[in-house]
Amino acid sequence: MAADYLEELLDIADFDGDLDMDVENGRASVSIVGGDLGRLVGERGEVLDALQELTRLAVLRETGDRSRLMLDIGGHRAQRRTELQEVARAAVAEVQASGEPKALEPMNSFERKVVHDVVAEAGLASDSDGVEPRRHVVVRPAEA
Repeated sequence: MAADYLEELLDIADFDGDLDMDVENGRASVSIVGGDLGRLVGERGEVLDALQELTRLAVLRETGDRSRLMLDIGGHRAQRRTELQEVARAAVAEVQASGEPKALEPMNSFERKVVHDVVAEAGLASDSDGVEPRRHVVVRPAEA
């Protein structure tokens, strides 16, 4: 259903792109690849986030079930994941050295999840703080 919705949307918007479907960690994943897709991503991924939400709503409308579908366009989320893992590792190193909490830049839920995973893997703690659109991750030393 998600692929059908996205294909129709690409046709309406006159964008060329191919769809790849996969399942990652029990979560449906759809990637749009090909051509110039930058306008479908937006400046900071805002358009991508909106398209993901619209696709989830289309699936909900058809099935009655909420979807945790993850949408990537032109490899934006994959590239952003790699960047965020580096940001998280740097924050972990800073917190380990200083023993003080470190607040990161505001991020969407996908981005915060990537950071939380890296922090947990390093044995430190993290929380999301603030209210959208300023919600961000705070990396803290592990509690004893």
